[in-house]
Amino acid sequence: MSAPHASFDTAWELASEVPGWCTREQAHALWRAAAKLAPGASVLEIGSHKGRSTVVLGEAMRSLGGHVHAVDPFIEGRLFGGKSTRVTFEENIARAGLTDVVVLHSDYSTKLRPLWDQRIDFLYVDGKHDYWTCSDDFRWGVHLPEDGEMLVHDAYSSIGVTLAILVHVLARNDWVYVERTGSLALFRRARPTATDRLRVLAEMPWWIRNVVVKVLLRLRLRPLTRLLRHDSPVDPY
Repeated sequence: MSAPHASFDTAWELASEVPGWCTREQAHALWRAAAKLAPGASVLEIGSHKGRSTVVLGEAMRSLGGHVHAVDPFIEGRLFGGKSTRVTFEENIARAGLTDVVVLHSDYSTKLRPLWDQRIDFLYVDGKHDYWTCSDDFRWGVHLPEDGEMLVHDAYSSIGVTLAILVHVLARNDWVYVERTGSLALFRRARPTATDRLRVLAEMPWWIRNVVVKVLLRLRLRPLTRLLRHDSPVDPY
């Protein structure tokens, strides 16, 4: 227990210096999922931004002699930053000493997926949050082994991501919903039972609450969000 925890503390010390939306608790969930993989494992991350989660995953893979494939097109725009964000990402990876661990694929996940021919052992999805892109990102799961795991950020928090979960998890037989840490949800590649499907539906009130909070924030009605136990100027994640 103590050694993995100490290793995560080191990873988080590095990652917390990188701006991003991944909380400490969510980073710990990423760490736990990656650190239990076999030596030489391969992780694929969709949506790296400035590298906060990449550093966490990279630290776990360094100890296993594995790699992180970071997929991000670094498109231009106020939210994503374009080329300048890519430079920042590369600087953060170098500062953490992970240039030999992290392999950057500067491309859209939807364009890269049909060309991919390598096995991956763990999948982290935090790309574009519309239904169509997220649905396509779930298809990366075919490269996972049986019982392989996928963590999805902004699950039950984003309309597009949640719709993708309802269609590709609740209504199909590819994924089992395991648990969530905030909006970071863990899925396992396996055939779900009726109980597993009910556990997805049980998250719907929390999803509706998050959608209402986002609407109130955009209407500049932040005092009302406190009634929903959200005391922050940013979206719930």
